[in-house]
Amino acid sequence: MSGLIGKKIGMTSLYNADGQALACTVIQAGPCVVTQVRSEEKDGYKAIQLGFGEKKEKKTTKPMLGHFKKANTTPKQKLVEFKLFEEEHELGKTLLVQDIFAEGEFVDVVGTAKGRGFQGVVKRHGFGGVGGQTHGQHNRARHPGSIGACSFPSRVFKGMKMGGRMGNNRVMIQNLRILKVIPEQNLIVISGSVPGSKNSFVIIEK
Repeated sequence: MSGLIGKKIGMTSLYNADGQALACTVIQAGPCVVTQVRSEEKDGYKAIQLGFGEKKEKKTTKPMLGHFKKANTTPKQKLVEFKLFEEEHELGKTLLVQDIFAEGEFVDVVGTAKGRGFQGVVKRHGFGGVGGQTHGQHNRARHPGSIGACSFPSRVFKGMKMGGRMGNNRVMIQNLRILKVIPEQNLIVISGSVPGSKNSFVIIEK
C-alpha cells in the first residue's frame, strides 16, 4: 500500500464544472525520505519506513542519529512504515508527491482527531437530556438519566454510554478524492475533511 506522510495545512473550497463549491483540505504531502527497508529474510515482512519533517540533532537520541546516518539524511520528526508498497525503493531515496499521487485518485487519510477533553453524554453520545424544567426536573437538562437497575444486578453494565474523555483518537477517513496536485509546493487538495488540527501529521494511503 503506497503512501506518504504529510501535514494538514487547512481547509478551503474549490468549484467544480457545475459551479458547486466543494469543501476540501490542503495537505503538504512529503517530501519523504526512505529511512529503512524491511525484507522478508531479515525482518519477516516487506515494508519501507518513511521519514518526514526536520528535527534538531540536539533533540534526537544517539541511536536515532545513527539510524538516520545510515540513510544519509537528517533527523526526521515523524517515522511511519508502509507495508506492501507498490514499488521497491532504495535506502535514502526521496519520494515526492507527484511520484505517488495523481489527480482523480482515491486515498485514505489517517490522523489524530482533536481532543475534546471530558464531555457529557449530550455532546459525546448525542443524548437528548432529561428534558423539561418542571415536575421536579431541576438542573437536569443535560443529564444522562437512569444508568441501570437497583437491587439487581446492582452494578452498571460495561460499555454503558456515559460521560468521559472525547476525541484524541486515531481516525481513518476512507475514499477521499484528490482534486488537485501542486508539485511545486508538495501540496495535494483532497475533497472533504480529514481528522486533526492544523499543522498536525497525517498519513495518506492509496
